[in-house]
Amino acid sequence: MKILHTADWHIGQLFHEYDRSDEHQQFLNWLVQLLQTKQIDVLLISGDVFDISNPSAQSIRMFYTFLNQATTANPGLQIIITAGNHDSASRLEAPKPLLQSSNVHIIGLVEKDAEGNIDYEKLLVPIYDASGNIRIYCLAIPFLRMGDYPTIADCANPYTEGVTELYKEAFAHAQQKKQNGQVIIAMGHLHTHHAEITELDKTERLIMGGVECIPATAFHPDIKYVALGHIHKAQRIGGKEHVRYSGSPLPMSFSEINYKHQVIVFDLDQEINNLEAVEIPLFIPLQRIPLSHQPLHEVIALLAQLPEKDSASKTTPYLEVRILLDGPEPALRHKVETALVGKNVRLAKIDVKYAASSQEAPEFITPEKLNELQPIDVFGKVYQSRYNSEVPTEILQLFQQVAQEVNQTAE
Repeated sequence: MKILHTADWHIGQLFHEYDRSDEHQQFLNWLVQLLQTKQIDVLLISGDVFDISNPSAQSIRMFYTFLNQATTANPGLQIIITAGNHDSASRLEAPKPLLQSSNVHIIGLVEKDAEGNIDYEKLLVPIYDASGNIRIYCLAIPFLRMGDYPTIADCANPYTEGVTELYKEAFAHAQQKKQNGQVIIAMGHLHTHHAEITELDKTERLIMGGVECIPATAFHPDIKYVALGHIHKAQRIGGKEHVRYSGSPLPMSFSEINYKHQVIVFDLDQEINNLEAVEIPLFIPLQRIPLSHQPLHEVIALLAQLPEKDSASKTTPYLEVRILLDGPEPALRHKVETALVGKNVRLAKIDVKYAASSQEAPEFITPEKLNELQPIDVFGKVYQSRYNSEVPTEILQLFQQVAQEVNQTAE
């Protein structure tokens, strides 16, 4: 059977306040065609379908239109979707009874019985061949929140050991049902040890203060493929070809400017064969000017050389402007926007870096010491920390004037 693995679509995401609906629609149109071209039997979507837990009506419509188009174009296609940390598990599962009649399976919640035991049968999705025989059992594990996984007594890391135990018990349940000629695969939305993360991955909410990483050994060696989501950069984990993140289909930050996004396609019989990474077209390019931070006057000169917008322009790139400053520049955005008037770019981000300081490392301020400082002292230390320079006299005078007015008002 031919399987396609993707994840982290983040439908509805804004890229520095720009709507990405067109990009997501182009990706979904491309994916529908790929499913037909590659004659895919099984589509695995490993979490974060939407960017927020309460997606817009437009985002929901886009997703379910895709499911309709994909299953109509490929009547035998089986789709398994798990919830990610950005998804509302219950909201994603809401149309589950209707979709199962179309071979679309959504797993968002970890259900338990009255005694609190996990119902592993609800996490196990059988995959059928063209003759109607079960060929694969999929452990469709969504993003696991506190309380979803088993509690391990007297353990050093409750999350890591609890999630590992859940995968162990889920595999054991599938193993009991598996018959000769059948194999087991798994899905997960989590952070594994040694995963290479992107700039945006660093901003994801941590579960337990950074100790939420799961080792590749959590997945039993007899699991033929582990389709992971959550980390936005495509990669294999633990040196294992069959434990993989597919990565996000669209660039999520400017750190991915030279990164090729992809989906994973492979054949699965008793083992994996013909595994390939299929590159996703870049629908809107990312552009950085300059490549490294430069003084403002030099950057303005570079921006002036950008091509003008005209009717022949097929796409308008997202632009990150990188500027090196010596201190505050209140009119910075106005100057950049003025330089970009009529240019064929969308200003997405101004990344400012301040010149290195020769000052010593900032001192540690204790609460007691902080109480002894006057407002102007605190302002001076904050300014020094942010701009790597002493407060200019004119700004210092303005601060003193504001402080006096505040004191007079308080009196």
